Amino acid sequence: MGKFDDLPEARRRGLEKMEEVYGFDMTDGTGDFFRYTAEHLFGDIWQRPGLTTRDRRLFLIGMLVGQRANDVLGIQVPAAHANGELSDEELRELVILACHYDGWPNGSRMNSVVEDTIAKAARARAKAEGETAAGS
Repeated sequence: MGKFDDLPEARRRGLEKMEEVYGFDMTDGTGDFFRYTAEHLFGDIWQRPGLTTRDRRLFLIGMLVGQRANDVLGIQVPAAHANGELSDEELRELVILACHYDGWPNGSRMNSVVEDTIAKAARARAKAEGETAAGS
């Protein structure tokens, strides 16, 4: 039994998609804002046919760079990387594109998020490999 199985279908679908998109455990929330976010945005919009999660994520990352929304970019870039949607090389290519279409300062801010994401993932891999080797 899943942790959201006792919730209404729309809420369950939304929370499961939120976990997939954000890459971390979600808990149910309260209020209208959370309801619209979980049930409509993630339960409906992120699950519409026609675009993959990766397609939506690419579009969203571009919009976030343009809006200078580095806080949300700092969630979306690591989640895309951790989910295998965007590789190190693809993220770095997005930075180059962003610099030229949205300006060097915004692309540079995105570069900081991207390089931080790549470095954290490399450290986590090295730590996991070290723990595996130590346990052998």
